[in-house]
Amino acid sequence: MANPLLAPLMRFVSKLSYPRLFLLTAALFVIDTLVPDIVPFADEILLGLGTLLLANLRGRKGRDDVIDAPPR
Repeated sequence: MANPLLAPLMRFVSKLSYPRLFLLTAALFVIDTLVPDIVPFADEILLGLGTLLLANLRGRKGRDDVIDAPPR
């Protein structure tokens, strides 16, 4: 069951492109590492962002493998 507090945030970040999603994840990780517990639910947010990053990488790999038919 999804956390009702984090669900809207995960919907928002799932629409971000890969570079912005990566930067957001990296920034939150650095902030959480330097100053623990400054952001509530930071660990859960990082897990969700990491999942979205991996899903985004898999989706990008699938699009690159498509071979176009030669033009006639």
